[in-house]
Amino acid sequence: MVFGKLLNALKKTRDVLTTGLSRLFKGRQLDDDFLDELEELLYNSDLGPLGTKVVERLKEAYRKKEVRSVEEVPAFLRVQLLEMMAGCEGEIARSPTAPTVILVVGVNGAGKTTSIAKLANHLKRQGHSVLLGAGDTFRAAAVEQLTLWSERLGIDIVKQATGADPAAVAFDATAAAIARGVDYLILDTAGRLHTQKNLMTELEKIVRVVKKQLPDAPHETLLVLDGTTGQNAIRQAAEFAKSAPVSGLILAKMDGTAKGGALFGIRDVLPVPVKFLGVGEGIDDLEKFVAADYVDAILKFDEAAA
Repeated sequence: MVFGKLLNALKKTRDVLTTGLSRLFKGRQLDDDFLDELEELLYNSDLGPLGTKVVERLKEAYRKKEVRSVEEVPAFLRVQLLEMMAGCEGEIARSPTAPTVILVVGVNGAGKTTSIAKLANHLKRQGHSVLLGAGDTFRAAAVEQLTLWSERLGIDIVKQATGADPAAVAFDATAAAIARGVDYLILDTAGRLHTQKNLMTELEKIVRVVKKQLPDAPHETLLVLDGTTGQNAIRQAAEFAKSAPVSGLILAKMDGTAKGGALFGIRDVLPVPVKFLGVGEGIDDLEKFVAADYVDAILKFDEAAA
């Protein structure tokens, strides 16, 4: 059973889905009209085309008499959504020899800088030493914000002046991480629009300079997506997948959205593990992703909706 922050964070998504399902169920039979309304409901929960796919599977199960009534639909949905999340969980990478380098990418406004701070805090609380690299040098606020977080958390940061070469920051930060023997180096990157080719070129340059010192790095490239943007987050995931070797996802701002179902669409275009969900504004509001907990948190029927 799912409790706490995750359940609260996904309340808006759950309200759209389960309140709609409850209303849909009352006095209804499992027929074509019901299935059409269910498909629309799933689409509005931001499952998009995947909602259609789930309903098609439900139609087939109904024809085979594997599902006989609307009361059996929630359990069927749970199984289908869990199947879509197969292989979705994953631990943060850990290099056999320190430091482990984590490159964090994502567009401006997605919650990237705050997610880096939350991740640094998570690793520190696990007993690891952490160093930050302020590579989003084109946006002064990003460097200032990350510096402020580093001071609050008691974590060192490597930075340069606004407008400096991001790759130079990455090089210095990697050298410092090696010299200090830290467990994890988290590198921020520029977050301009994902459609800009020069941004992807910069990311490739950062990877090259890191590899000069640590040939097997970066050990993790995490893409931060804004959970409130729904279908736009799916498009961003597809664009980054073309240009950056994304190894995992952090879905931020899950507490502020009714579009939590977009995660299924994101996974459809970028089938990499979801490492964490941002479930609030606090520094501790970063939850390790567990597929069953996530699915149960969006399908759980509140008493008011049941």
